[in-house]
Amino acid sequence: MEEQVEMVGRAFVDHYYHLFDNDRTSLCSLYQPTSMLTFEGQKIVGVDDISSKLSQLPFDQSKHVISTIDSQPVSSSGGIMVFVSGSLQLPGEEHQLKFSQMFHLIPTPQGSFFVQNDIFRLIYG
Repeated sequence: MEEQVEMVGRAFVDHYYHLFDNDRTSLCSLYQPTSMLTFEGQKIVGVDDISSKLSQLPFDQSKHVISTIDSQPVSSSGGIMVFVSGSLQLPGEEHQLKFSQMFHLIPTPQGSFFVQNDIFRLIYG
């Protein structure tokens, strides 16, 4: 079970950041109407508002470099908690930005997962 949770967490992270860096508008497929995003303290609810927020970020290109991925099963929902840390490189920026992000993945009847909760923070200092 633990190995499967780690495998799903890693596969999700690879997929999520590949979409973010290459086709950000496709990220909306990972969220549902009940999904919640807290982005640098701003709370956003619902797939449409989350998609709008992510597409309106003030940069077109990015490259995420993942440092760590920690995953745990959520017994009450059959879901998975995924905590990510890494760096974000933006065009024209000399230094990478450190970030952390947490996802709460919920299984769907079709056998995949969607993002119920997503919390993102840049790490300063």
